[in-house]
Amino acid sequence: MTELLSIFEYQFFRHAMAAAVLTSILAAMIGTYIVSRKIVFISGGITHASFGGIGMAFYMGLNPFFGAAVFAVLTALGIEWISSRGKVREDSAIAILWSLGMALGIIFVFLTPGYTPNLMSFLFGSILSVGIAELQLLLIFCIFMALFYLVFYRPVVYSAFDPEFSKIMGIPVAFYRYIMAVLIALAIVISIRTVGIILVLSLFTIPQITAMLFTRSFARIIPLAALWGIIGSVAGLYSAYLFDIPTGAAMIFFLTLQFLVIKGIFLIRGLLIRTAA
Repeated sequence: MTELLSIFEYQFFRHAMAAAVLTSILAAMIGTYIVSRKIVFISGGITHASFGGIGMAFYMGLNPFFGAAVFAVLTALGIEWISSRGKVREDSAIAILWSLGMALGIIFVFLTPGYTPNLMSFLFGSILSVGIAELQLLLIFCIFMALFYLVFYRPVVYSAFDPEFSKIMGIPVAFYRYIMAVLIALAIVISIRTVGIILVLSLFTIPQITAMLFTRSFARIIPLAALWGIIGSVAGLYSAYLFDIPTGAAMIFFLTLQFLVIKGIFLIRGLLIRTAA
């Protein structure tokens, strides 16, 4: 126990712990919308397409996360526009943008003159190197999302679950869907630093699916997803430290294990109830 607490003497671990907590809270707010609206595949397309922005930013000498943000937002708006217009099958459009983003990222990184950047931190995250600036950005975005839901909760939820009725009620459905697409894209890019492009979608879906084992209420899923996300992320962070394994992968492993254990308990409980009856 003393060894586990002694690690807090190091600033990098305190920063990593704060990043894990804040990212879990942000993922709970955004991921609940993603899972409830059943657009996980769209989010996967945004996540992987953002790699194209990283590659182009490296090539032009810009901040890679700025490039990822621009590319992710454009991809999100493009996918939302395609899905609303219906001129191209949604899954086909996502697959095209997903592949194009990854391909452009690899090409531009290869063409970048001089030192070839280490892509591992973008693909799998580098939470142990998170600094004060990233923590402040995470905190600001978390506060913004909380305030956004407080003010626009009803139109966002109505637009997501019953767009036809929302239009009758005079709610600008397209506007709120485009806004949420942009917020999803930005949240994904901000979270890339924590768990990386490959694993970020898991943080935005697994805790939410775990929370949905307990409730189907949108408002209740968010705090439950934040709780399971924090527990799984912190367990992964400690395991990475103790066993010297990749942090992002360890976090996702514990989030998945957590879901499987809870799901198993529910299945056993249901079996026992049916047997007793």
